[in-house]
Order: sequence, then structure tokens, then C-alpha cells
Amino acid sequence: MLLDTASLYFRAYFGVPESVKAPDGTPVNAVRGLLDFIARLVADHSPDALVACMDADWRPQWRVDLIPSYKAHRVADPAGAEEVPDTLSPQVPVIEAVLDAIGIARIGVPGYEADDVIGTLAAASATPVTVVTGDRDLFQLVDDARGVRVLYPRKGVGDCDVIDEEAIAVRYGVRAGQYADFAALRGDPSDGLPGVKGIGEKTAAELVTAYGDLAGVRAAAADPFSRLTPARRRNLTAAAAYLDVAPKVVRVALDVPVPEVDAAVPAAPADPAALEELAARWGLGGSLSRLLAALAAAR
Repeated sequence: MLLDTASLYFRAYFGVPESVKAPDGTPVNAVRGLLDFIARLVADHSPDALVACMDADWRPQWRVDLIPSYKAHRVADPAGAEEVPDTLSPQVPVIEAVLDAIGIARIGVPGYEADDVIGTLAAASATPVTVVTGDRDLFQLVDDARGVRVLYPRKGVGDCDVIDEEAIAVRYGVRAGQYADFAALRGDPSDGLPGVKGIGEKTAAELVTAYGDLAGVRAAAADPFSRLTPARRRNLTAAAAYLDVAPKVVRVALDVPVPEVDAAVPAAPADPAALEELAARWGLGGSLSRLLAALAAAR
């Protein structure tokens, strides 16, 4: 089980009231919410291995170099920091410390997003993989033959859509292997990806279905005898510079130099003393107890 950790702690932050606080009054709603999410996931799905994948770089420069608008609207300051709610940022180091003390494997790689870590680990896995994320970008990893699926939370993680190849076909009208090309054509305002003018979700699906992939769509645009309408041909031709680089930006990296870690689900805390101190300082209470009980039962 691969966790898109930032996706989950953002969801926890907005789903758990800020009135959930540490003894000193500091909000810990994201911390406790995430611990409860992981406890529920472990209890419901009994993974053999568990990795919390992190955004060591939420907006990698190599992606920005290709498409400068990539996540530009989320930049909080000239230094490039991500715009994060004031009461969430201080909780992230606490989350990291707690996961480490529990012994849940945590991986972030400089220059890459959590999506890239997830993609690399999923591609290298010899066993079925469940990715837990609220980010549609990772639908491109779905592969029934290899047992790679996505759990996409509706509200909490106890209520998830299971995204397999059939679900992608029903939702979007494309095959899982076409999802990245479909997404590049459609664009995504939440990531600062403009897409191609005049091509929304329905048209993008029609195009990749008709021509197989983005290369086929572009070949059709260059062919004066293809069945593309003049408007679509013009828009695709005008977007040539974007389409030259969009696939590299949209597709998750599958070759990230991830460190080797012990991803086994921990039956007992890796550092009990540190965990006890963290639990007392931050008032982790029942959330931590539920997670430890779920982890012990899973082993």
C-alpha cells in the first residue's frame, strides 16, 4: 500500500475540526486525522507492506522548466514555497516524526513529487499494489494485469472509490494506459496545465480513442486528409509547443532513485520512547492507539 501522504493529510486537515488540539493549544487535526486514516486503511485492507510517500519537492524545477505555469498559482512566496494553511504547515514535521517513531516507511526524494515515488515503487513491485490518493493524476498507474489499483477517497478513507481499468473506462471513456495522454489534452487548472484550447474531457476522450494515443492525435492534426474538424486541427497545431512537453510533465516518473527501506507493516513501534514523548506533547491519544492496534493486528 502506497500512501500519497500530502493528499491524505490535506484531506484530514480540512475534514477534522481545528478544535482538535495538543495540550499547548496547537492544532493537531491533520496529525490525528492522518493517523486515523492510516488505521482505517490498514484495518480494512491488511497490506503486507506500507509506504508513506512524501513530496520532497512539490513543484520540481524540471517540470517548471517545461511548463512554467505548472502549479504556479499555488506558490506562496518568491522562494517557491507552497501555499499551505498557516495551521497545517507546523503539523507536517510532527506527522513525519510520528511516522518515523512508529516505524512506517517514509520516502521522499529530492527533485521529485510523491506521485513520482509512488509511480516508481508501483512499477518495480512484484506484488499487487494499492495506491491511496485523492489525486486523479495517479489513475495513469492503474493496471489490472499487474494488480495496481487506486483507492480514491470520497470523504474519509472508509469510503473510497476503487479505481481499476473498468472504472477509468466508465468515468472517462479511455483505457488506463491512455489516461496520461487524455489528461495532457484536457489540461488541469488545479495543476496549472492549460491543455489544448477547445478540448475538454469529452473531446479528449474521443480523440485518444479514435487515434490511440497523443502521437496518433498529433499525426491526425498534421494529416490534411484526416477526419479532424478544421477547428480541432487548428487548436492542436497551435498547441504544438505545449504538446511537445506536456507528456513528460503529466506522466509520473518511473525511474526515481528511491532508497531501499523496510516497508513491512510494523507490529510494534520502532522507537517507543520517542513515540511516547510525541504522543504526550501533541496529545495524540486515541488516534495513535487505534493506529498501533491496527498495525499489530495486521501482522
